[in-house]
Amino acid sequence: MSQTSSPAKAMILGCLGHRLTADEKAFYRDEQPWGFILFGRNIGEAEQVKDLVAEMRETVGGRNAPVLIDQEGGRVQRIREPIAPRYPSGAELGALYDVDPEKGLRAAWLMSRLHAFDLYRLGINVDCLPVLDVPIAGASNVIGNRAYSNDPFVVAKMGQAAADGLKAGGVLPVMKHMPGHGRGMADSHHDLPVVTVPRAELEAHDFVPFKALSNELMGMSCHVVYTDIDPDFPASTSRIVTEEIVRKAIGFEGLLMSDDISMNALKGTIGERAERIAAALDVVLHCHGHMDEMQAVAAAVSELSGKARARADAVEAAFTTPDNADEQALRDEFQTLMAVS
Repeated sequence: MSQTSSPAKAMILGCLGHRLTADEKAFYRDEQPWGFILFGRNIGEAEQVKDLVAEMRETVGGRNAPVLIDQEGGRVQRIREPIAPRYPSGAELGALYDVDPEKGLRAAWLMSRLHAFDLYRLGINVDCLPVLDVPIAGASNVIGNRAYSNDPFVVAKMGQAAADGLKAGGVLPVMKHMPGHGRGMADSHHDLPVVTVPRAELEAHDFVPFKALSNELMGMSCHVVYTDIDPDFPASTSRIVTEEIVRKAIGFEGLLMSDDISMNALKGTIGERAERIAAALDVVLHCHGHMDEMQAVAAAVSELSGKARARADAVEAAFTTPDNADEQALRDEFQTLMAVS
């Protein structure tokens, strides 16, 4: 079983450009983040991305550190042509499911398996997918067509197919955004969404997909307040939401990370945010790559230990080599399926 080779801090960090600066390398070596995340600003051409990922891992002693990306398809796709083709949104896959459930599930699996082809060859081993949020009428478009369906049971089935496709290709999934962003009437990148419906309604609807996929190894929390559960703190900083909802009601015992700590739904300094998140979740996610903010996060979080360390080790032990699928055959099959949707 793989173990982290040196003490890793409970944080996932980004970087600013196509290559690591000397300051970034020194900082990562000193602070030992558990993982890294890439964004569009980090993507040039394929060899450059491979080199960047290798540089990141070298700073943490060559450990097969998780390197994450948001590669959903639709409007959230960090790697684009010519490295990866344009993929459809979750809603487009869901539309196929509505016509033919078997084809819809196959398309969800295929698209994730194709994502894995694109990512694994670059050294990226974690995709922040599937989106398990269930939108309701009038909600913010921050989720919108990223969701598979407005039916939580369809979302669960499609999400499981997507997660399985990634794993078949040697890439691990991250369920998002726990315990559900679909009712948010605000975009948490800019404002704090507040959900006021009773807990029982959330359990019967919003939590359903997460409960169905509760055996997955990683989940991402959300910056959303659920007033009937914890009126004072968003899920990402709420021990009540983590312990009573995510761990007990949903039954998820995997690694729980925050959404980006820099999002304006959260208040306080970056250091204060990191302290509050670290008290509620396993890992703090910081995406922007700004050195002063990363330093504040590093000062606020500790080395992974206890249950959080065990969950992180379970993730690293689960990285495997891909199956021997025929990439071109799967691409042709996917194109044929989506052409008739």
